[in-house]
Amino acid sequence: MKNKKLFKYLFFEVLPSFILGLVVFLLVILMFQILRLTEFALIHGIEFETIVQIIGYICISLLPALLPMSLLFAILMTYGRLSQDSEILAMKASGVSTLSIISPAIALSLIVGFISAQTSFEIAPWGNRQFEVIYTQIGNNHAGASIKEGAFSEGFFNMVVFANKVNSEKGLLEDLFIFNEQDPEAPTTIVAQTGQILQTRSFFGNKALLRLFNGNIHRQSLSHTKIQFESYDLYLNSSFNNQEREKSPQSLTLREIKSSLTNPNLKKEDLLTLKTEYHKRWAISFLCIIFALIGVGLGITTNRRSAKAGGFILSIGIIVIYWILYITMEGLSRQGSIPPALAIWAPNLIFAFIGGEALRRNWN
Repeated sequence: MKNKKLFKYLFFEVLPSFILGLVVFLLVILMFQILRLTEFALIHGIEFETIVQIIGYICISLLPALLPMSLLFAILMTYGRLSQDSEILAMKASGVSTLSIISPAIALSLIVGFISAQTSFEIAPWGNRQFEVIYTQIGNNHAGASIKEGAFSEGFFNMVVFANKVNSEKGLLEDLFIFNEQDPEAPTTIVAQTGQILQTRSFFGNKALLRLFNGNIHRQSLSHTKIQFESYDLYLNSSFNNQEREKSPQSLTLREIKSSLTNPNLKKEDLLTLKTEYHKRWAISFLCIIFALIGVGLGITTNRRSAKAGGFILSIGIIVIYWILYITMEGLSRQGSIPPALAIWAPNLIFAFIGGEALRRNWN
């Protein structure tokens, strides 16, 4: 009975901090997106409802990474406070074993790890896929949204576009430079004083028309050809429609990744990408348990008056170090420098060792 009360007490001490951490990290991530979203709303005229959908899909796609981060934050904060208030010391003095002290955190990590696995395997890929679709719709229906004023834009219907002035709401462009390399044997360069993007629809799907005024077309093949025009219509057909666009690796469910890996005709780079993505899904799910071990081990060691602030700073430091290592190893995996399984699981193994060592020092 005593251990049950202690378990409930510790478990429900960690849980509110976990929810708080999840909200905090979500807000931090969204802060990095706020300028882009504001630009969509104010400059490109994207509807508020669409902005809300984008935010929702971003949050869903990031859940697998945010859950272990929030768990580490919660456990470090909670066990750091207990250590600061000498509650951990009192528990040990009363004969409570270290296993009883850490079991609530481990139990919560198993629950969160299961949720993280489900989001990583199915839910997050769905959210990422919906984000891809809605971003494609924005590109089709607001073609000028991808053109930055005074900068080269590479995502405009597979062309490189430079415009000195851009009015996205009216689709007006000034001082245009367009480089089209869709035909590698005859790349085309277009220079025009002004242009206007006109949205049209046909049975081929969404497309846009870029009407150019007062310019030149330069085509380079076996010889250089120059054509001067007063008005020229450039049809901007999307290379895919919303339903037929091939999923990115991040949008594939675990089942779809396993199915794709059985394809004998996969290119080497695609094979490495899929293997990397497969191990990522599992590694992120197990990260919850590893972060729980680190959080408890370091939390009950902390015995400072600044434990709350120290726990927060420590959790941020651990997260930053882990993700730097993780991203580095992921890059090496995709390049084929290190086998995907070893590269993706290496950060987990390193941090599992750190967590186990921290716990060993506090074990009775």
